[in-house]
Amino acid sequence: MQDAKTALLLIGFQNDYFSKDGLLYGAIENPQVVENVIINTTNLLEALADTEVLIVETPVKFTSDYRELDEPVGILKIIKDAGALIKDTYGSATIERVKKTSADITTLTGKRGLNCFSNTNVDNLLKANNIEHVMIAGAITSLCVDTAGREALDLGYKVSILSDCILSRTQFEEKYYIEEIMPLYSTVISSDKLVESLAL
Repeated sequence: MQDAKTALLLIGFQNDYFSKDGLLYGAIENPQVVENVIINTTNLLEALADTEVLIVETPVKFTSDYRELDEPVGILKIIKDAGALIKDTYGSATIERVKKTSADITTLTGKRGLNCFSNTNVDNLLKANNIEHVMIAGAITSLCVDTAGREALDLGYKVSILSDCILSRTQFEEKYYIEEIMPLYSTVISSDKLVESLAL
């Protein structure tokens, strides 16, 4: 794996998901899982800080009236009903522990739904940097993470899902997606094994 041709996508590392006072935090079955994902991800970011790996975050942020959403259903309706992820608010901000790492993180705005490649410049940025391999961390496993992985594959990238850096709503969801779904289109790997493969 060549770090100069590798990118790490950070999806949804925002207060409404990852902070105890976040509006969507209660959707996570086991709060300890949230803490574990933060620790593993920030450790990975520190390990990647002095490499050529391109690190990109794709926060989702809505206007206060959610005019970006047209009769939303499912998770998007839950977000709207909760008043979550509104731009320029605490809830939509990147969590401090990610921001405080020494990693150089590029922020690309525009994400409005499940797919971080939609309505953003993610693909253009990856192609401009000759990226061939995309690694994915973030929330939520069965939604934005899974969608990003499948889209990246369809766009021609090799895909790795970081098994200990993704946030699932339930233990069942995590086990099912990591063992049964994600291996069908990606390499599922832990962050420590990834660091080893990059020879850091």
